[in-house]
Amino acid sequence: MILEAQDVRKLYGAYVALDGVSLSIREDEFVSIIGPNGAGKSTLINVLTGVLAPSAGRVRFRDRDIAGIGSAALARLGMARSFQLVQIFPELTVLETLQAAVVSRQGRSARLFASLRADRRVRTEALEVAALFGLADRAHSVARALPQGDKKLLDVASAFALQPQIILLDEPTSGVSTADKHAVMEILVRAAKQIGLRAIIQVEHDMDIVFGYSDRIIALHQGKVLADAAPVAIRADARVVDMVIGRSAPC
Repeated sequence: MILEAQDVRKLYGAYVALDGVSLSIREDEFVSIIGPNGAGKSTLINVLTGVLAPSAGRVRFRDRDIAGIGSAALARLGMARSFQLVQIFPELTVLETLQAAVVSRQGRSARLFASLRADRRVRTEALEVAALFGLADRAHSVARALPQGDKKLLDVASAFALQPQIILLDEPTSGVSTADKHAVMEILVRAAKQIGLRAIIQVEHDMDIVFGYSDRIIALHQGKVLADAAPVAIRADARVVDMVIGRSAPC
């Protein structure tokens, strides 16, 4: 297993956000986490990525305990995260944003950022990532001026520039037009294969995206795992359809 949570509980005072959640992610899997608002998805993401320490239970990444380790330390170990709300620097160009991610992975001082244009290796690597995500022709565009779909791609590309073994995507198509959602996902999946990413976890509300790309789906409800199965089994589970998906699930 590349990532594993064992009987994880997370309490906020008397409120139980996660109640005995166990899951495992194997190599070469694309796993989607779904659930209604308040199901515990955001808390689970934060626990899996070391932002929050669980109140009880364990989280292990490649057999190493990562509970509360923090996202920066976890990125150095090989797990990266993109965000539902795009985390790019609006005044930087696409190239500068990706260069910053490369430098971050290398553990170099942020003070070196001013001289990045002179660092050919960093520039070349950043341009390679831009090309993977179809952003090469926008390398010198300021991030805030990009269309929303390209902003999402840049956010994900920044996470890929960290060269992770596993990536967690928080609503990778949120804010993107329906027509562009599948284009974003196709680029993302293709890039993952090209860099040899070991696993992808996504939290996603769009059921077309969930059923179209997932090898396995984990459904949360009231802080517990309601179901953990292949898409065909999830679609056939009346409890999941009623509590999580709704009757409009894709056929």
